[in-house]
Amino acid sequence: MQQSVTEIRRLIARHKFWDYVFAIVGLICLLVGILTLMGLFAQLVADGAPRLKPHFFTSFPSRFPEEAGILSAWVGTILAMLVTAFVAVPLGVAAGVYLEEYAPKNWLTAIIEINVTNLAGVPSIVFGLLALGLFVYQLNFGQSILSAGLTLALLILPIVIVATRESLRAVPGSIREAAYALGATRWQMVSNHVLPYSSSGILTGVIIGLSRAIGETAPVITIGALTFIAFLPHSPVSGQFPFISFEWLKDPFTVMPIQMFNWTSRPEEEFQLNAAAAGVVLLAMTLAMNAVAIFLRYHIRKKIKW
Repeated sequence: MQQSVTEIRRLIARHKFWDYVFAIVGLICLLVGILTLMGLFAQLVADGAPRLKPHFFTSFPSRFPEEAGILSAWVGTILAMLVTAFVAVPLGVAAGVYLEEYAPKNWLTAIIEINVTNLAGVPSIVFGLLALGLFVYQLNFGQSILSAGLTLALLILPIVIVATRESLRAVPGSIREAAYALGATRWQMVSNHVLPYSSSGILTGVIIGLSRAIGETAPVITIGALTFIAFLPHSPVSGQFPFISFEWLKDPFTVMPIQMFNWTSRPEEEFQLNAAAAGVVLLAMTLAMNAVAIFLRYHIRKKIKW
């Protein structure tokens, strides 16, 4: 008896030792990743800081690096992301809700689930080739902001669907049973209970998808994004009723990654500094989106009381 107790204590001590080792190794890996990222970001800021002046944001690209700016690039990025968000978020959330709450569990649903999961790992260039044949040539949308937004929407749609399903699964089944016990229909249960409780996780998935889309280069190059553009798309706001214009959807465009690609391909060192400054702006836009998501998620979770 005494020997078995000693063996148990020795086994527990051994497990605690390996837990400690794993924690140390994990911490070291985390620090290496964070410090590397911080070092790269610091180098990017140091190179691009001299260019981050007001005229850099209000000037068009130019063959003179001192006069070049990112006006058309950041405007095109924002408009393309608007189209992406308006298409991908409703479709992705609706598809996730249907697959998790409504779809019957059969072989067809299983095939759809497998394909949705696999699509999240497909290289972005494949989506660009698909969009080139479908949106640009078949549907005659041309090399426009609409084609770019729809392409990026296809790219992040699987991410939004998977994130939505995982967030719905995290809601306890007792919430659903309580809603049914009070006489709620399935839609009332989903819309009034499950979706509000899972909204923080869905929001996180949406922001992750948009953060990936804002930095993509291959798909937008494939569908014909311009590397040099010295004009802005039409304004979404019109001076006449209904005060909204959709002409900008048909306009040519460029985005921040394309502008950075254009500058880094130039041999002059001054253009490399412009690319570094554009990279700082792109990272700032991505971090701002994530900060908004964290803020909203925090306030949403404060309201959840289980």
